[in-house]
Amino acid sequence: MNFDDRSPPFDPLLLRTFVAVAQMRHFTEAGKRLGLTQSTVSQHVRRLEQQAARRLLARDTHGVELTSDGEAMLGFARSILELQDRARAHFSGSELRGRLRFGVGDDLVSSRLPDILREFAHSHPRVDLELTVGLSAPLLDRLDDGELDLVFAKRRRSVGRGELVARRRLSWVAAPGFRVEPGQPVPLLSYAPPSITRDLAIEALDKAGLPWRVVCTSGSFSGLMAAALGGLGVTAQNESLVPPPLADASSRLRLPELGEVEFVVVDRLSGASPAARSLAGLIQANGDRL
Repeated sequence: MNFDDRSPPFDPLLLRTFVAVAQMRHFTEAGKRLGLTQSTVSQHVRRLEQQAARRLLARDTHGVELTSDGEAMLGFARSILELQDRARAHFSGSELRGRLRFGVGDDLVSSRLPDILREFAHSHPRVDLELTVGLSAPLLDRLDDGELDLVFAKRRRSVGRGELVARRRLSWVAAPGFRVEPGQPVPLLSYAPPSITRDLAIEALDKAGLPWRVVCTSGSFSGLMAAALGGLGVTAQNESLVPPPLADASSRLRLPELGEVEFVVVDRLSGASPAARSLAGLIQANGDRL
């Protein structure tokens, strides 16, 4: 199939479905987000691949991966959908205004979230963003107390409210060359309680029958990274968020599996404002970039 001026434009419905699959790496999870059945999601992707005359996704028993053409399509799809949303808002006279009080987990600030906030500000220049950074549990408390409008944070897998953005495996992260002395407790670097990653780390060590002690407690992600870089101990983190030379040391240190956490966007129980819905949708649509 060769493209020419008579080629039909890519269907935005198909593009939105494709972006959701690319981000979730799973047809069923993408369907849940979009309110579609798994078969409808598969049909949308198949139709988009027919329009592009390229294979966009590689499927196997473990999940879904983007092909090189799929990576290219993902970038185009995001640009097309963003321009379409901006045009719709402009001509409908529904330009968003006001203040949005947004809480974000301390570790997630180190992701590519700033890129998403830049896109949001570009699309909604009349919305004043008030950013609060902290640990997940206190942020959710502030949300319930009416002090925040939207929170982007972690939760245990399938535990608690919120719209799923991404699911990631936790790793034991340590500096190169760090080792646990035989017969000695595992030295933990941890957030202060309440902390999801702290709880998961301690539960995993207890289940494996390994002694441990918290050698450093910090209220910030940067503090834990400094302690890890200093060789003080190990910390449970999403490996993709940590700076080099820190890396996954699970196998080298023979430490137990930590399982997965989920990143979610949570709005007020009383309902989300238009600005909060817009930012939540943008984060969900770009979860794989985080």
